[in-house]
Amino acid sequence: MHCEAIRPLKIVIVGATGMLGQGALRECLLADDVMEVVTIGRSRSDQRHAKLHDVVVPDLTDLHAVEGALRDVDACFFCLGVTSSGMSEAAYTHITFDLTLYVARTLLRLNPGMRFVYVSGAGADASERGKVMWARVRGRTENALRALPFAAVHVLRPGIIQPLHGTRSKTRAYRVFYALAAPVLPLARRLWPGAVLTTEVIGRAMLNLVRRGAPGGVLESAAIDAAARDPAPTP
Repeated sequence: MHCEAIRPLKIVIVGATGMLGQGALRECLLADDVMEVVTIGRSRSDQRHAKLHDVVVPDLTDLHAVEGALRDVDACFFCLGVTSSGMSEAAYTHITFDLTLYVARTLLRLNPGMRFVYVSGAGADASERGKVMWARVRGRTENALRALPFAAVHVLRPGIIQPLHGTRSKTRAYRVFYALAAPVLPLARRLWPGAVLTTEVIGRAMLNLVRRGAPGGVLESAAIDAAARDPAPTP
Protein backbone atom coordinates (compact mmCIF):
# COMPACT_ATOMS: atom_id res chain seq x y z
CA MET A 1 0.00 0.00 0.00
CA HIS A 2 1.33 3.45 -0.88
CA CYS A 3 1.45 6.00 1.89
CA GLU A 4 -0.14 9.39 1.82
CA ALA A 5 2.28 12.26 1.31
CA ILE A 6 2.47 15.79 2.62
CA ARG A 7 2.30 17.32 -0.85
CA PRO A 8 2.10 16.21 -4.49
CA LEU A 9 5.42 15.48 -6.13
CA LYS A 10 6.89 16.04 -9.57
CA ILE A 11 9.62 13.50 -10.32
CA VAL A 12 12.14 13.39 -13.18
CA ILE A 13 13.48 9.95 -14.10
CA VAL A 14 16.63 9.58 -16.18
CA GLY A 15 17.08 6.09 -17.58
CA ALA A 16 13.41 5.04 -17.35
CA THR A 17 13.85 2.36 -20.03
CA GLY A 18 16.48 0.44 -18.04
CA MET A 19 15.63 -2.20 -15.45
CA LEU A 20 15.83 0.02 -12.37
CA GLY A 21 14.31 2.96 -14.21
CA GLN A 22 11.33 0.81 -15.20
CA GLY A 23 10.87 -0.14 -11.57
CA ALA A 24 11.10 3.46 -10.37
CA LEU A 25 8.65 4.60 -13.05
CA ARG A 26 6.13 1.92 -12.07
CA GLU A 27 6.22 2.96 -8.41
CA CYS A 28 5.84 6.64 -9.32
CA LEU A 29 2.83 5.97 -11.54
CA LEU A 30 1.20 3.89 -8.78
CA ALA A 31 1.81 6.50 -6.08
CA ASP A 32 -1.15 8.79 -5.32
CA ASP A 33 1.18 11.55 -4.12
CA VAL A 34 3.11 11.78 -7.41
CA MET A 35 1.29 14.26 -9.64
CA GLU A 36 3.68 14.21 -12.60
CA VAL A 37 6.52 12.04 -13.88
CA VAL A 38 8.89 13.34 -16.54
CA THR A 39 11.23 10.85 -18.18
CA ILE A 40 14.30 12.02 -20.08
CA GLY A 41 16.05 9.79 -22.59
CA ARG A 42 16.77 8.99 -26.20
CA SER A 43 13.56 6.95 -26.45
CA ARG A 44 10.12 6.93 -24.91
CA SER A 45 9.20 4.69 -22.03
CA ASP A 46 6.85 1.81 -22.81
CA GLN A 47 4.21 3.19 -20.43
CA ARG A 48 1.18 5.35 -21.16
CA HIS A 49 -0.33 7.26 -18.26
CA ALA A 50 -2.12 10.56 -17.68
CA LYS A 51 0.63 11.89 -15.39
CA LEU A 52 3.54 10.66 -17.51
CA HIS A 53 5.44 13.02 -19.81
CA ASP A 54 8.19 11.40 -21.92
CA VAL A 55 10.83 13.88 -23.05
CA VAL A 56 12.89 12.46 -25.91
CA VAL A 57 16.28 14.08 -26.53
CA PRO A 58 18.98 12.87 -28.94
CA ASP A 59 21.78 14.00 -26.63
CA LEU A 60 21.52 14.08 -22.84
CA THR A 61 24.40 16.55 -22.67
CA ASP A 62 22.21 19.19 -24.32
CA LEU A 63 18.92 19.80 -22.53
CA HIS A 64 18.44 23.46 -23.44
CA ALA A 65 15.47 22.80 -25.72
CA VAL A 66 13.52 20.90 -23.04
CA GLU A 67 14.25 22.97 -19.95
CA GLY A 68 10.62 24.04 -19.73
CA ALA A 69 9.61 20.48 -18.83
CA LEU A 70 12.28 20.30 -16.14
CA ARG A 71 11.08 23.11 -13.88
CA ASP A 72 9.17 22.82 -10.58
CA VAL A 73 10.75 19.42 -9.94
CA ASP A 74 10.91 17.91 -6.45
CA ALA A 75 13.40 15.15 -7.21
CA CYS A 76 15.35 13.37 -9.91
CA PHE A 77 15.75 9.60 -9.91
CA PHE A 78 18.92 9.04 -11.93
CA CYS A 79 18.85 5.39 -13.00
CA LEU A 80 20.94 5.58 -16.17
CA GLY A 81 23.94 3.30 -16.27
CA VAL A 82 26.02 1.18 -18.62
CA THR A 83 28.28 -1.80 -18.14
CA SER A 84 31.99 -0.97 -18.27
CA SER A 85 32.75 -4.24 -20.10
CA GLY A 86 34.76 -3.50 -23.23
CA MET A 87 34.83 0.24 -22.59
CA SER A 88 37.84 2.47 -22.11
CA GLU A 89 38.00 4.54 -18.94
CA ALA A 90 37.54 7.71 -20.99
CA ALA A 91 34.37 6.41 -22.67
CA TYR A 92 32.94 5.06 -19.42
CA THR A 93 33.75 8.35 -17.67
CA HIS A 94 31.96 10.35 -20.34
CA ILE A 95 28.71 8.42 -19.84
CA THR A 96 28.92 7.79 -16.11
CA PHE A 97 30.48 11.05 -14.88
CA ASP A 98 30.24 13.80 -17.50
CA LEU A 99 26.68 13.11 -18.60
CA THR A 100 25.42 12.62 -15.04
CA LEU A 101 26.97 15.85 -13.80
CA TYR A 102 25.62 17.83 -16.75
CA VAL A 103 22.07 16.63 -16.09
CA ALA A 104 22.44 17.21 -12.35
CA ARG A 105 23.77 20.75 -12.75
CA THR A 106 21.03 21.61 -15.24
CA LEU A 107 18.31 20.40 -12.89
CA LEU A 108 19.92 22.16 -9.93
CA ARG A 109 20.01 25.47 -11.81
CA LEU A 110 16.32 25.13 -12.64
CA ASN A 111 15.24 23.72 -9.24
CA PRO A 112 17.56 24.82 -6.40
CA GLY A 113 15.49 23.10 -3.69
CA MET A 114 15.18 19.66 -5.27
CA ARG A 115 16.63 16.29 -4.22
CA PHE A 116 18.79 14.02 -6.37
CA VAL A 117 18.65 10.23 -6.03
CA TYR A 118 21.53 8.54 -7.82
CA VAL A 119 21.65 4.79 -8.43
CA SER A 120 25.29 3.74 -8.21
CA GLY A 121 26.35 0.19 -7.40
CA ALA A 122 27.69 -2.02 -4.64
CA GLY A 123 31.46 -1.72 -4.59
CA ALA A 124 31.70 1.87 -5.81
CA ASP A 125 35.01 3.35 -4.70
CA ALA A 126 34.57 6.70 -2.96
CA SER A 127 38.35 6.99 -2.49
CA GLU A 128 38.65 7.21 -6.31
CA ARG A 129 42.04 5.46 -6.02
CA GLY A 130 41.21 1.76 -6.31
CA LYS A 131 42.32 -0.62 -9.06
CA VAL A 132 38.83 -1.30 -10.45
CA MET A 133 38.04 1.24 -13.16
CA TRP A 134 34.25 1.25 -12.97
CA ALA A 135 34.32 1.52 -9.18
CA ARG A 136 36.66 4.54 -9.30
CA VAL A 137 34.48 6.33 -11.84
CA ARG A 138 31.30 5.56 -9.92
CA GLY A 139 32.91 6.78 -6.71
CA ARG A 140 34.09 9.98 -8.38
CA THR A 141 30.56 10.56 -9.68
CA GLU A 142 29.06 10.00 -6.23
CA ASN A 143 31.50 12.45 -4.66
CA ALA A 144 30.87 15.14 -7.28
CA LEU A 145 27.11 14.83 -6.90
CA ARG A 146 27.26 15.01 -3.12
CA ALA A 147 29.27 18.22 -3.39
CA LEU A 148 26.47 19.96 -5.30
CA PRO A 149 24.10 22.16 -3.24
CA PHE A 150 20.92 20.13 -3.70
CA ALA A 151 18.52 19.91 -0.77
CA ALA A 152 19.96 16.38 -0.46
CA VAL A 153 21.77 13.81 -2.58
CA HIS A 154 20.91 10.18 -1.91
CA VAL A 155 23.34 7.62 -3.36
CA LEU A 156 21.96 4.10 -3.68
CA ARG A 157 24.37 1.16 -3.95
CA PRO A 158 22.24 -1.92 -4.64
CA GLY A 159 23.89 -5.28 -5.11
CA ILE A 160 21.80 -8.32 -6.11
CA ILE A 161 18.46 -7.27 -7.59
CA GLN A 162 15.36 -9.32 -8.37
CA PRO A 163 13.45 -7.81 -11.32
CA LEU A 164 9.68 -7.75 -10.83
CA HIS A 165 6.57 -6.84 -12.81
CA GLY A 166 8.14 -7.42 -16.22
CA THR A 167 11.12 -5.14 -15.75
CA ARG A 168 14.19 -6.30 -17.66
CA SER A 169 17.74 -5.15 -18.23
CA LYS A 170 18.83 -3.67 -21.57
CA THR A 171 22.19 -5.46 -21.20
CA ARG A 172 22.14 -8.97 -22.69
CA ALA A 173 24.57 -10.46 -20.16
CA TYR A 174 22.40 -9.24 -17.30
CA ARG A 175 19.26 -10.60 -18.94
CA VAL A 176 20.90 -14.01 -19.17
CA PHE A 177 21.97 -13.83 -15.52
CA TYR A 178 18.50 -12.86 -14.32
CA ALA A 179 16.89 -15.61 -16.41
CA LEU A 180 19.19 -18.21 -14.86
CA ALA A 181 18.82 -16.79 -11.34
CA ALA A 182 15.03 -16.35 -11.51
CA PRO A 183 14.22 -19.60 -9.62
CA VAL A 184 16.47 -18.76 -6.65
CA LEU A 185 16.18 -14.99 -6.29
CA PRO A 186 12.78 -15.01 -4.52
CA LEU A 187 14.11 -17.47 -1.92
CA ALA A 188 17.32 -15.45 -1.54
CA ARG A 189 15.21 -12.33 -1.00
CA ARG A 190 13.23 -14.03 1.77
CA LEU A 191 16.37 -15.34 3.46
CA TRP A 192 18.48 -12.17 3.07
CA PRO A 193 16.13 -9.20 2.58
CA GLY A 194 18.91 -6.76 3.42
CA ALA A 195 21.17 -8.14 0.71
CA VAL A 196 18.82 -9.06 -2.13
CA LEU A 197 16.56 -6.24 -3.28
CA THR A 198 13.81 -6.01 -5.88
CA THR A 199 13.09 -3.34 -8.46
CA GLU A 200 9.91 -2.59 -6.52
CA VAL A 201 11.79 -2.12 -3.24
CA ILE A 202 14.32 0.23 -4.84
CA GLY A 203 11.58 2.33 -6.42
CA ARG A 204 9.71 2.60 -3.13
CA ALA A 205 12.91 3.52 -1.30
CA MET A 206 13.52 6.37 -3.74
CA LEU A 207 10.04 7.76 -3.16
CA ASN A 208 10.27 7.47 0.61
CA LEU A 209 13.58 9.34 0.69
CA VAL A 210 11.89 12.24 -1.06
CA ARG A 211 8.68 12.01 0.99
CA ARG A 212 10.45 11.99 4.35
CA GLY A 213 12.95 14.69 3.55
CA ALA A 214 15.70 12.35 4.80
CA PRO A 215 19.29 13.61 5.03
CA GLY A 216 21.49 12.77 2.08
CA GLY A 217 24.09 10.04 2.17
CA VAL A 218 25.16 6.67 0.79
CA LEU A 219 22.73 3.79 1.21
CA GLU A 220 23.98 0.23 0.81
CA SER A 221 21.51 -2.61 0.20
CA ALA A 222 20.30 -3.02 3.80
CA ALA A 223 19.66 0.71 4.15
CA ILE A 224 17.78 0.77 0.83
CA ASP A 225 15.56 -2.05 2.06
CA ALA A 226 14.91 -0.18 5.30
CA ALA A 227 14.06 3.02 3.44
CA ALA A 228 11.49 1.15 1.36
CA ARG A 229 9.83 -0.25 4.47
CA ASP A 230 9.62 3.01 6.41
CA PRO A 231 6.31 4.78 5.88
CA ALA A 232 6.16 8.35 4.70
CA PRO A 233 4.98 10.80 7.36
CA THR A 234 1.28 11.59 7.43
CA PRO A 235 0.08 15.18 7.06
